[in-house]
Amino acid sequence: MPAKGQRRKQQIIDTAKNMFMTQGFQSSHIGQVCEKLNIARGTVYQYFGNKREILYAILDDVEEQVSDIFDSDDLADFLKSNPGKETISGFIVNRLTNGIKTLIAEPIVIRLIFKEIPGIDEEVSIKVQKFLENISKIIINDMEEIRSKGYWRKSINSDVSVKINIGGILLLVHEYERQKKDPLAKDVVTTYVDMILYGLS
Repeated sequence: MPAKGQRRKQQIIDTAKNMFMTQGFQSSHIGQVCEKLNIARGTVYQYFGNKREILYAILDDVEEQVSDIFDSDDLADFLKSNPGKETISGFIVNRLTNGIKTLIAEPIVIRLIFKEIPGIDEEVSIKVQKFLENISKIIINDMEEIRSKGYWRKSINSDVSVKINIGGILLLVHEYERQKKDPLAKDVVTTYVDMILYGLS
């Protein structure tokens, strides 16, 4: 897509996103986006068939970014060096920090997950659930690769562990944003990673 078209598409996404968060999904309409941007409806329909597709584009972009952050080739290359626990802890801190940054950059995703966008229907809820499942799969692959190298106990159920950790991270970001605290503070991220790697003991 030409740069001009990409800019216009992003303007449509950003405008609709702000409307979804301020007035709710059901009360936001393509016509309002057009009015705000002073463009014809046909311009929006060049990129999106309806407002759901705009919302889905946001989720798909975040999913793609998370997939890039938890790149399996990067992990495989890293593990070839047989890193020690401190080194692998730093590696996970970096991945987790970048993942949290991605969520902070798109607060609408957290609000969708916690059902804080008014007017969300069943179809959108299913898409959000699928988004969470895909994120889980990405991180499960990460965890199983690390575990195969002996860094985690083999008795740990990857699916359960990842869901617990994703839920914890989402809640952490949600609550810290609400309380105006920094979820990326070094001690916060380090504590979370230490708990993942070593538990409470």
